[in-house]
Amino acid sequence: MTTAQLRALDAAHHLHPFSDTKGLNAEGVRVIVKAQGVHLWDSDGNKVIDGMSGLWNVNVGYGREEIVEAVAQQMRELPFYNTFFKTTHLPAIELSRLLAEVTPAPFNHVFFTGSGSESSDTIIRLVRHYWAARDRPDKAVIIARRNGYHGSTMGGASLGGMGLMHAQGGLPIPGIVHIAQPYWYGEGGDLSPDEFGLWAARELERAIDEIGADSIAAFYAEPLQGAGGVIIPPATYWPEIQRICRDRNILLVSDEVICGFGRTGEWFGCQYFGYEPDILSIAKGISSGYLPIGGVMVSDKVAETIINAGEFHHGYTYSGHPAACAAAVANIRILRAEGIVERVRDDIGPYMQKRWLALADHPMVGEARMVGLVGALELTPNKATRASWPVETGTVGLITRDFSFRNGLVMRATRDTMIIAPPLVISHDEVDALIACAKKTLDDAWTEVKRRGYV
Repeated sequence: MTTAQLRALDAAHHLHPFSDTKGLNAEGVRVIVKAQGVHLWDSDGNKVIDGMSGLWNVNVGYGREEIVEAVAQQMRELPFYNTFFKTTHLPAIELSRLLAEVTPAPFNHVFFTGSGSESSDTIIRLVRHYWAARDRPDKAVIIARRNGYHGSTMGGASLGGMGLMHAQGGLPIPGIVHIAQPYWYGEGGDLSPDEFGLWAARELERAIDEIGADSIAAFYAEPLQGAGGVIIPPATYWPEIQRICRDRNILLVSDEVICGFGRTGEWFGCQYFGYEPDILSIAKGISSGYLPIGGVMVSDKVAETIINAGEFHHGYTYSGHPAACAAAVANIRILRAEGIVERVRDDIGPYMQKRWLALADHPMVGEARMVGLVGALELTPNKATRASWPVETGTVGLITRDFSFRNGLVMRATRDTMIIAPPLVISHDEVDALIACAKKTLDDAWTEVKRRGYV
């Protein structure tokens, strides 16, 4: 079928996530038909660099036959069985073992889910169950951050601090409180990054003082805020958060859905930033997106209480799906065998960071930032003042995103921030091509915003 026919069928039947369906149908969707390595091809034959690894998740790149074969073999042997009713299976056992090996030392237990959103919902119940089992059922409030993202289920979206999501569906659910994010570029004012990092961390302490530590179960946060705009906390932030949680007897939950499995140049973002959480939320890079799977890694301290508390009345049909576990096992073996995490830390990460940070010289860029292989460009009409654009927030970001697609690069726009997270297997030459596309995109967008009178 032609692209027009495919678009018409999609518009007739498909409700897309995070989309204005009427506007999308009028414009027409992009139809992706194949992928290999770091590239995508659409139904018109255009080749595009996937600068977002699908949705932050195709860490080992497209076309990995090892994963395909592992899934096919598992589907032949045991396409599905559940892990309820005192039952397990080989892929769940093997994946549990591997996860205990690659996660930080205190994590030796995993509860499987189907996605990061399900992991967030699981953690809400898990931390409250933990404190109830310790005769502290009053410790039930969870503190998270404004503009954080933890999925789009009722629980996940409530934990996330995005106003547009809270405006739909009666969110957040009770018992969740939000504090300031460590976003120095947008909210730091005249403070230095280090000063602002301490201020933002101590917002947690102020919230604890207001609510009462005896009522608070956990602090829930991403190592860096991905969907919020790749917000990288100042160096002072996480050590202070760690101190506060330990001093006040509050569980620390690290949402590793984006940062996990090598994105930062360490296996997990908490290792990059140097803090020690009690619980990890995982998904995305665990299988590089080849099949949907997620999980909750539970530290020994928390697991001991949960294990001794009787039945945990929680679970999903697809908790530990055999084929999804097989995909994740194959994916982790690739990450290890090819030294991909170390390569991000020592080789391709530093190379791309140098090229990406140089884009800060562009007249449209107020700040360029990157950790491992995840970065952002803040777009501004005035570099010196970090000014916002004189039009509705997000207008310039969408203009830039559209130019990026036309120029053969998938970059994502969050507000007026462009973000990037390519597959971890990207080569030096492919980084050079990506940067060339990004530079042309900035030039095109700069010309357009000047034409519109935004500068």
